[in-house]
Amino acid sequence: MSDVRELSIIRLGAQGDGVADIDGRNIFVPFALPGERIAAEIEGERGHLLRVLEPSPERVAPVCKHFRRCGGCSVQHLAPDAYAAWKRGLVIDAFKARGLEPDVGPLQRLAGKRRRAALKAVRSEAGIELGFHEAASHDLIAIEECPVLEPKIVAALPAVGKLIAPLLSRRGEARVTITLTKSGLDVDVEGTERKLTAQIRTALASEASALGLARLVIGGESVVETLQPFLTFGDVDVILPPAVFVQAVEAAETEIAQRIVAALGKAKKVADLFCGLGAFTFPMAARARVSAFDGSQVAVTALANAAKKASGLKPITAVVRDLFRDPLSALELNEHDVVVFDPPRAGAEAQSQRLAKSKVKTVVAVSCNPATLARDARHLIDGGYKIESVTLVDQFIYSAHVEVVAVFRR
Repeated sequence: MSDVRELSIIRLGAQGDGVADIDGRNIFVPFALPGERIAAEIEGERGHLLRVLEPSPERVAPVCKHFRRCGGCSVQHLAPDAYAAWKRGLVIDAFKARGLEPDVGPLQRLAGKRRRAALKAVRSEAGIELGFHEAASHDLIAIEECPVLEPKIVAALPAVGKLIAPLLSRRGEARVTITLTKSGLDVDVEGTERKLTAQIRTALASEASALGLARLVIGGESVVETLQPFLTFGDVDVILPPAVFVQAVEAAETEIAQRIVAALGKAKKVADLFCGLGAFTFPMAARARVSAFDGSQVAVTALANAAKKASGLKPITAVVRDLFRDPLSALELNEHDVVVFDPPRAGAEAQSQRLAKSKVKTVVAVSCNPATLARDARHLIDGGYKIESVTLVDQFIYSAHVEVVAVFRR
């Protein structure tokens, strides 16, 4: 059962929800802010905001008409200074939970927008609609504007919807990932139930070319490739395999790479762990030899192929290796002056434990999850490292995610 209550919001939670206290029990209310008195419908530990009775001075007008319905953004209503302080607090609290109190720098705000969108496509009376899930729901919010996405992606959504219409039945849906590459839009469609016949393939290839798409991939199969999709890391162009990981925002990627390169000092040999396509490998290779490791065969192959064609760089070695199951040993790590690791959200616990037993002088950790970063940092600290700096990069604007670059020295 649910009931309507007046609540006083005491703080902002880790996911951007306002938190109220009822008889010692936390109630999480999306879109409410600290200091506000609100009316909310309570069900279990969740509250649905009905009215703001006394607004916070830090409440601002959201920048997108889909805000509160679309589940993509959680804090568009929070003033910039308070927003930056909240994100910094998330990182400070994560380190504190592991008994660490490093000097955490201010949030680095960026002008760039996301160059990749993972969307849902469904058929409606209006045709094929593309968008994001509604907050706390599986329903679709068809996107007409988005302040965090590259405008070229948003502008292409109606045309992409018409393009893939033959692939969706009346009740069908699909996952559509659109990446803005240097050669145009790369569209990857998964989950369609209709067979890709020769007739449909021909029609799709013709329409995709007419739209100027760099590539169209359906179910892992390339239907048309007008231009090879590529991204540039440092001064090196890397061909983009389908469905491979890329950093969300180019400006954030550049900022992180600059922080990493600045930490190298006079290093002659560097290990780049969880290297992906080489977003940090190639900028570092302008200064030092780089051994790059990743579990993705397609990513490592793309990196290696680009390295063969690059000029003016120190030698690069690219190796396929599952660093979760088979992390580099202390002996292998000791061959390097600096180790950089940028793992998925799960972090790199096994690898950080090996690093703690190594003699590597400098470690740079990049993470989109402060909790697992703090856990890995604890292993490094216990192994004799000190935290030199913690930099926050706002790659995921208006969300509860924050990118962190931490430098450790022995």
